[in-house]
Amino acid sequence: MRTEAVLAGLDPDQRTAVTAPAGPVCILAGAGTGKTRAITHRIAHRTLSGEINPRHVLAVTFTARAAAEMRARLTALGAGGVQARTFHAAALRQVRYFASRLLEGRGMPELMESKIRLVGLAATRAGVRADRAVARDLAGEIEWAKSSLVEPSEYIVAAAKALREPPFEADRVAEVFAAYESLKRRQGVIDFEDLLRAAVWGIEDHPDVGEQIRAQYRHFVVDEYQDVNPLQQRLLEAWLGGRDDLTVVGDASQTIYSFTGASSSHLIDFPRKWRGATVVRLVRDYRSTPQVVGLANAVIRQARGTEAKLRLELQGQRPSGPEPELKIFPDEPGEANAVARRCRELIASGTPASEIAVLFRTNAQSEAYEEALAEAQVPYVVRGAERFFERPEVRQAMVALRAAVRSIPGETPLVDAVVEGLARAGWNRSQPPTGGAAREQWEALAALVTLAEEYAAEPEILPIGEAGRVQREITLSAFNEELARRAEQQHAPTVAGVTLASLHSAKGLEWDAVFLVGLADGTLPTTYAKSSEQLEEERRLLYVGVTRARQLLWLSLGQSRAPGGRARRPCRFLPQLERSGGGGFSNGGYSNGGFSKTAGEPSRKPDRRPPKVSSCRICGATLLAGADRKLGRCPTCPSDMDEDLFERLQAWRASTAAELKVPAYVVFTDATLVAVAERRPTDPAQLLAIAGIGPRKLGQYGDAVFALVGGASPDDLGRKNFEN
Repeated sequence: MRTEAVLAGLDPDQRTAVTAPAGPVCILAGAGTGKTRAITHRIAHRTLSGEINPRHVLAVTFTARAAAEMRARLTALGAGGVQARTFHAAALRQVRYFASRLLEGRGMPELMESKIRLVGLAATRAGVRADRAVARDLAGEIEWAKSSLVEPSEYIVAAAKALREPPFEADRVAEVFAAYESLKRRQGVIDFEDLLRAAVWGIEDHPDVGEQIRAQYRHFVVDEYQDVNPLQQRLLEAWLGGRDDLTVVGDASQTIYSFTGASSSHLIDFPRKWRGATVVRLVRDYRSTPQVVGLANAVIRQARGTEAKLRLELQGQRPSGPEPELKIFPDEPGEANAVARRCRELIASGTPASEIAVLFRTNAQSEAYEEALAEAQVPYVVRGAERFFERPEVRQAMVALRAAVRSIPGETPLVDAVVEGLARAGWNRSQPPTGGAAREQWEALAALVTLAEEYAAEPEILPIGEAGRVQREITLSAFNEELARRAEQQHAPTVAGVTLASLHSAKGLEWDAVFLVGLADGTLPTTYAKSSEQLEEERRLLYVGVTRARQLLWLSLGQSRAPGGRARRPCRFLPQLERSGGGGFSNGGYSNGGFSKTAGEPSRKPDRRPPKVSSCRICGATLLAGADRKLGRCPTCPSDMDEDLFERLQAWRASTAAELKVPAYVVFTDATLVAVAERRPTDPAQLLAIAGIGPRKLGQYGDAVFALVGGASPDDLGRKNFEN
């Protein structure tokens, strides 16, 4: 009876996963499809039926929050006693327990919380100048190497094969890596990768330890299996010891941590490695509306590469909701202000602030939204990063700018003064550094320059009581006061508020309303994504962002970073459709849930057709404007129009319109003629691919168009039509 209760309420695919026989099981679970429900109910079903002992189960997650949620669900299902831990927590427990046996009576070395300090010392020893941001990048590179089972002597070759872009030349990074390992041994400390290696070593090189651990843990479950790195996979295989009672769950389309060494190859290769494995696909999405699900499918449908082999087509299960909105603003400040206004409207209409999120590609983008939300008096919290004015580099820059007041002539234009003041603190406007953390630090200081540009461009008229009003001073001293005011305002304590987060830190979370901002090429995808694999990971980041939304989804970009700046293209991964007057996607947007029914309108079957996606045939970017989609290319890409064909098409259109006694554009618009002259269709499918040409016009004019493309003259076509 208790096992029947565990199965109650599961959909057919979830039930298949829960009741799969012992042995290797791979659950491919799309976003919002109930993967945690499936694996916890599988564990509970097996334990409550007496098939396995809960004390012999080890469920592994990637975050302590996910492990705690899993334990709570298992307890509620009556399956208490199961160990649900992160890889590191499980390894720590085992190494600590066996330390005296493994280390000949010595205790376990101290576990470092962070590598930054020691990496900085190692960099100095290797003759590399490294501030905190550079040390953070070097630490990330060392973590990647150790997670990938790469030793310092192997780093140069391994980094080249993996197309890494380290903050320094690979040989210098290898020197820092070696110095770091040496310092660590001398100080008697270990890092988190050492902890996993110690657990592997304890099992593989000490048969008695391995036997005891394997006697304890006989059944394994791994969540988010697409994020496993080679070191974690090595530990998992050590735990298994050749056994096959393993259940993994993952989604290759949510692989977004390859820069840390994570690899979806273990998930992708699971059926090949484990012959006879049970593979179950969960595709019913219970999180998001059909409109959001439709957009998610449209984004990931374009994916290429290895991960795309396991792409899942989600099926929305919730009631219909609003279409995703696409908004394009002249610049990023305008975008941020619009987002803040919309957040305020949502909160006023009853949406809790904690159920709203603003998601962006990099943490450096948060400043504009912190400021806009603060100005709009909307509470917010920053997840996974320090608030802008609390970042060390920003605080140091503000000190440098205050000091610059005394040394930079007062008549110096504000923006020039800010750039000069930051330059004295080591910032170079024309030379953005490589390395993620160093670049993010550079971007944060660049944001101060953008603030100065905005401050100088909009000299507000400030009230001074009844005596009158005065224009705001555009000086470095006044700008410093403005920065101090903003910092003080944003230091105010906030309760539950709108979440500001990077797309990476939003993984695994969900909100009623999600704003995906900064969707411009160069930001998403980032300019650092150059290889096809890196670009595909950027596409998956957008997919992850879209699937965070339950009900309302807003997508936006500022055409330029600052007012009057250079215009940018929309994110190439957006399956662009025409924009409706209200800013949403037209033609039903991305809804796969059918049509909304109006009074007197008969019900229609849900529209399951994929949305029509247009890409530039020259550069491959997705197309936004209708005219661009008709031409099949970006307006900035070169035209390959056959001018002679275009002239013949014009002459034919004029004569045809005269015969039919209709305006010329009724036959074909100018844009359509240009598209035909560029694309030169030779069969019905190619002609129908041009936006604006449907079956009716194909029947009316198709033969004439094909003849003209083939070299016929308008006069010949006119005589034939007359003779017929």
